Amino acid sequence: MTASTHWLATASAQAVLERGGNAFDAATAAAFVLHVVEPHLNGPGGDMTGVFVTADAPSEPTVLMGQGPAPLAATIEYFEGEGLELVPGSGALAAAVPGAVDAWLMLLRDHGTWELDAVLEFAIGYARGGYPVLDRVCRTIETVATLFEVHWPTSKDRWMPGGRIPVGGEVVTNEAHAATLDRLVAAGHDGAAATREDRIDAARAAWSTGFVAEAVVDFMTTEHRHSSGTDHVGIITADDMAAFSASYEPALTATFRGKTIAKTGPWGQGPVLLQMLSILEGFDDERLDPSTALGAHTILEAEKLAMADREAYYGDGDVPMDYLLSPSYAAERRALIADTASHEVRPGSVPGYQPFLPTLRTEYLPPALGDDDDGPAGVGEPTVSATGDMRGDTCHIDVVDRWGNMVSATPSGGWLQSSPTIPELGFCLGSRLQMSWLEAGSSSSLVAGKRPRTTLTPTIVLDDGVPVTAVGSPGGDQQDQWQLLYLLRTIVGGYTPQEAIDAPAFHTTSFAGSFWPRTWTPGGAVVEDRLGDDVIAELEKRGHRVTRAGDWSLGRLSSVSHDPDTGVLSAAANSRGAQGYAAGR
Repeated sequence: MTASTHWLATASAQAVLERGGNAFDAATAAAFVLHVVEPHLNGPGGDMTGVFVTADAPSEPTVLMGQGPAPLAATIEYFEGEGLELVPGSGALAAAVPGAVDAWLMLLRDHGTWELDAVLEFAIGYARGGYPVLDRVCRTIETVATLFEVHWPTSKDRWMPGGRIPVGGEVVTNEAHAATLDRLVAAGHDGAAATREDRIDAARAAWSTGFVAEAVVDFMTTEHRHSSGTDHVGIITADDMAAFSASYEPALTATFRGKTIAKTGPWGQGPVLLQMLSILEGFDDERLDPSTALGAHTILEAEKLAMADREAYYGDGDVPMDYLLSPSYAAERRALIADTASHEVRPGSVPGYQPFLPTLRTEYLPPALGDDDDGPAGVGEPTVSATGDMRGDTCHIDVVDRWGNMVSATPSGGWLQSSPTIPELGFCLGSRLQMSWLEAGSSSSLVAGKRPRTTLTPTIVLDDGVPVTAVGSPGGDQQDQWQLLYLLRTIVGGYTPQEAIDAPAFHTTSFAGSFWPRTWTPGGAVVEDRLGDDVIAELEKRGHRVTRAGDWSLGRLSSVSHDPDTGVLSAAANSRGAQGYAAGR
């Protein structure tokens, strides 16, 4: 079974499974297709995180770490010297070292069975032969068209051929991207690579020290406009590209209602889901129903507390997760949930650690941008401002195969609006450094060579040591909030996965956002109107500052499941936007 945020990725993964490939072959094929068909949401120049289990070790969830670090030249002092108060939300100066491609290739090498050329056949075919472009891609290009025309000519050439914005459903191609993938495949056929693993490693080398790295570094020297309204060059070097390698890590886990939830470590935001569940574990089931005012209020307040701890403690460094996930700390945090909404950021107190309190801005416009320029993007997904910055959207894919291998992965970054297109590669770099603070004292302060704290947060659920669910969602800061609703509805409420995905969604914005310009809404709650007028009115009465987002606007979850009692596999996908797709047999 396969479920993802785009039907062509799901179909490609399923084709691999039908032809004898395993979940790792299928997920890798789908991921490279997502680079092609959802270019406004991810690309090869971005990043990814995954959580997976193998049929040989089903009780040992493992994290696939594809988050590149900050370049060695990326220091707070450098950015301040460029006149910046925040890391920009678009432009190559915001780019971490690309990590997605190396991670997928490593996973394919170690756990897949197919040759690289067969896995990339689908993505190469769509890039060269064409695919029907999404309306959302066209709207994204339209939003940043002036930026492309005035400041990013290589992006105009790539995404506005002949100066025209494509229309939804039009077949578009990306020959440069196809040629890049061809060259990665060819790197493994130069005569020196004797095995499948050697051929994949040769492609990894072509990426990190070969033609891709050379093109990235050369393009860095061209000054271009950033979301700050100022012009800068990029700072990724050949040494930065060569030094990065994807890796595996044991998943961080917590138990909720007898189920084990597996997430990334605190270099990502994954542990906030574990903290939310730990806080909610102490409540009766009636307080965990997202469809009621009491349940929605309780959930929103738990989310605020976990997100406050995220800002205070999370990052690529020494993070006291044992304490933050302890029952005593969860009880302490649970006691703070009152009958009315909190409008404060309330991190907990951890012995021996000083919580970081970020600058809280309800709105922000850089000095370089005047009143005639578009400011920060608003709430919603996907949301792009005319300066190219984007607040929180990406892709997701889940796969489970006949042998019991299961993958949950969230590719992101390298959006077509992240930075100017590198013409000979057909894609651009990401902008993950925008999640690093230019203020000292935080685990997520910008430090050269350290990973920025990513929002990418896939999930594996195990029952008595058996993997039963892979689930995830696009949505930046909202990813774990929307997954929380899914878990509460399936584990506590008895919903089927599809019912849980289709049910009304909501999330809080009462914390400093991860995406430029890093603003917050005290007491903010964004809800789908389908939650109901009575429930929404009660939330407002309790003090939540509610923003109605429409009936079908929040959450883009997908999931695959395995029932250990029957052996039946299932899949579910988001119906919002008529884009996600689940398939299998």
